[in-house]
Amino acid sequence: MTSRGTVTIGLAGTGRIGKAHAETLRVLPQVDRVLVTDIDTARADATADALGVEAVPDIETLLAADLAGLVIATATDSHPDLIIRAVDLGIPVFCEKPIAADLAGTLEVLRHLENTSVPVQIGFQRRFDPGYHAARAAVRSGELGRLHTLRATTLDPAPPPAAYIPHSGGIFRDCGIHDFDIVRWVTGREVVEVYARGANRGDRMFTEAGDVDTAAVILTLDDDTLATVSLSRYNGAGYDVRLEVLGSRANAVVGLDNRAPLRSVEPGHPTFAPPAYPSFMDRFRRAYTEELTAFIGVATDGHENPCAPSEALEAFYVAEACELSRAERRPVAVAEVRDRTAVGRHL
Repeated sequence: MTSRGTVTIGLAGTGRIGKAHAETLRVLPQVDRVLVTDIDTARADATADALGVEAVPDIETLLAADLAGLVIATATDSHPDLIIRAVDLGIPVFCEKPIAADLAGTLEVLRHLENTSVPVQIGFQRRFDPGYHAARAAVRSGELGRLHTLRATTLDPAPPPAAYIPHSGGIFRDCGIHDFDIVRWVTGREVVEVYARGANRGDRMFTEAGDVDTAAVILTLDDDTLATVSLSRYNGAGYDVRLEVLGSRANAVVGLDNRAPLRSVEPGHPTFAPPAYPSFMDRFRRAYTEELTAFIGVATDGHENPCAPSEALEAFYVAEACELSRAERRPVAVAEVRDRTAVGRHL
């Protein structure tokens, strides 16, 4: 039997993803103690009772504990303050993407981090998924030949809670940013131009928040490879996340397993029988575990950071360009967004 470690990890935020992270942290062999807090103290208490972890009344109490690391799973607009407060106390941080709800907030955090050696890992769990690893290896080995097209899909079966939307940063920063990051990570290329459109045909909460519930994006990479990204909050068939990487010799598809919510209407063609993945936690459960395991190594043993804030910034530039493209209905060069501030130019 594996003995427990002596590491104490703090968790801020016990909503959907926070509760899932608490569930993972409490069984990691390196972790001895998990402390959780939330502005909704009743929710934190309920999580603690359900999972056998400890709730503390507020973030001040959490940060004052002897933490080996802090996991931030709060609303997006609270991320900058929590990251800065933790690193200033010397506490390594794992923060769910994005770093902030806007570019100014993101750049402010990165500017602050230039003056510290305390590690901050950003949560892009797809980098830890075996399928995406295999696709990346196929690209890097040359097995696929010259890439000509990538198709990325993130389709949620149902929207997140209404209270989440105004603080999420919008569909490109909250949802599509995973696709922008993984396209960069798999191909090793940068996105140089975007053209994005969005639509609202569902609940008014998206329109009222200035957001959209469905979006389509065309990305141009720096070697002229084209990628498309499809996003929706209303995919009733189930949670559907895939990446098709198509090359001149072969192709690789991530997420095409027997739980992908796809139905062929070709006569005699079999359809997927098992239930589709109901949520991102079910689809990426192994990846989330590997991601937090990696963070413990970064925080306690000085392991290489698998997703530094500078990497998250690059994906955020793409998301910001998509917002501008959607608003102005035109193609937008990522460099246009990057050059909007003097800070952006030297990061």
